[in-house]
Amino acid sequence: MTPAQALRRLEATHFDFGAGRAAEKLVLLRLLDRGRLGSWRAVLRLHEQLCFMRAYPDDRAVLAQVVGMLTGFAGRRDLRRHRARLDNSGVAGTRIRYRFFWPTARRLAARWPARLRIDWDAVDEPDKLSGALPLLTTPIEAVWLRERKPSPRAALARLNCGTEGDGTFLVRRIEALPGDDFTREAFADALDIPMLIDPAPGSPSRTLAWHARSPVVFVTAPLRRTRPDLRAELGRPPRSVRAASAGEAANLIDLAHAALVTRSRDIDGISFGNPRDVWVVDDGHGLQWAFIGIDPARRQLLRASYGFVTLKSGVPIGYGQMDTLFRCADVSFNSFDTFRGAETAWIFVRLLAATRALLGACAFTLEGYQLGHHNKEGIASGAWWFYYKLGFRPRDPGIQRLADAEIARARANPAHRSGMAMLRQLSADTMVFETQGVRAAHWPRLADLGALAAGRMSGADREAALREYSSAAMRQLGLRTLDGLGGTRSAVRQAWDRWAPVVDLLQVSRWSLPERRALAGIIAAKGGASEREFLLQFDAHPRLASALRALTRA
Repeated sequence: MTPAQALRRLEATHFDFGAGRAAEKLVLLRLLDRGRLGSWRAVLRLHEQLCFMRAYPDDRAVLAQVVGMLTGFAGRRDLRRHRARLDNSGVAGTRIRYRFFWPTARRLAARWPARLRIDWDAVDEPDKLSGALPLLTTPIEAVWLRERKPSPRAALARLNCGTEGDGTFLVRRIEALPGDDFTREAFADALDIPMLIDPAPGSPSRTLAWHARSPVVFVTAPLRRTRPDLRAELGRPPRSVRAASAGEAANLIDLAHAALVTRSRDIDGISFGNPRDVWVVDDGHGLQWAFIGIDPARRQLLRASYGFVTLKSGVPIGYGQMDTLFRCADVSFNSFDTFRGAETAWIFVRLLAATRALLGACAFTLEGYQLGHHNKEGIASGAWWFYYKLGFRPRDPGIQRLADAEIARARANPAHRSGMAMLRQLSADTMVFETQGVRAAHWPRLADLGALAAGRMSGADREAALREYSSAAMRQLGLRTLDGLGGTRSAVRQAWDRWAPVVDLLQVSRWSLPERRALAGIIAAKGGASEREFLLQFDAHPRLASALRALTRA
């Protein structure tokens, strides 16, 4: 059997487990370990098959063979031969190219300073970078840049002197700008500079990504391919929920970052991960989620945001984010391509059960993009019908009528499938899943709070107006100082300033003193170590949720 034939045979066993499959897979793996594949596509296919088998191992012998092959993958002759064609694949030993957002670029510069470089072949607006460089240098260097006008590549080579990657040099010069991290982020994102990471031992890759503390569970029976009952599964709690230790939290944030960097993706819930707010939810069968809270300075005004990475036997197989308030979570859920089709429906419903256990959410929403609105990947995967069949329903009655008509067509003709145009219409608005007594929040109306607050402030000195609001809010809630409210003073102060206009809108003078004191604790929790505590206190308050809903309906 040739290596190409062995690879095709191994791929044919992708979802097959039990009944002697492990022995067959082991023979094929050993042949592929010795053999050489003839194309970059075949090398990538082998890599993906190994990653899948690391997450879904048949037995100890198969796992050992897979781990050994992944550990040495960067040194394979066929990979070295096709290395250039595998750029941006996330395979160990290859380069990663992407227009990294500010928090990711800053993190990469700190971890791999010699490896982060500007991808000059992809720079499409060099004049923009040339115009920015004088702002990032000393006055005498700025004169040279303005008068001589060297190309940005030549300028950075002279300024950097080769001591670190030019991407790292640029990031560090932006970090030195006056202002706060929000202004630096805006500056960096406006430049939108493409960068690349050269491969190095320990640099981000999908090949070696797994969490050492996760249990490994061998798959000895067919995967669950039936459709789960979402309502029943929400009533079945996960095996355990625990806070990660400081060391494990840092490792999980690193793992989540690498999972996104190697797939050219970014989400706030991971980019701004807070090591003091990381939780591990274990659902058994080797399935876990690492929920990662956001740094206090980056939290939303109301909703609590947690990014998450899905782990199977320690391997990252997907990611997403939960934005939660009113016991309702807005869900962003993604499975990585390599692992799609393997119990995806079960993983999704168990994720919702994990979210209920950790964050108290009993209702869930899916925004249009998650369903395919302006999202080609979502349309191609038929995401809308995937969620519909699990029990989600469109909020818009007009879309429900379209769905009813499509269902009638399918009953009349079992071969009928919704076309792309129909899927785009179906995905134009939010889908919801509600449990008894818990309504799905209408998130866009929460933005009305900003308009209401803006209408009560006057003049250009908004900071002075905010200070007045903050002082008034403290008086209304019976506080003389923010000391003793928990969290760091700066984080609690920031949360208080953000909430002060909301306190004014709520007219809390009509509330009892215990209700006002409880609100003060909720605001402080927004700036505390964990947003989970904010949600717990928010849900326990007798008036706050209904008062906020009333404001957003006004």
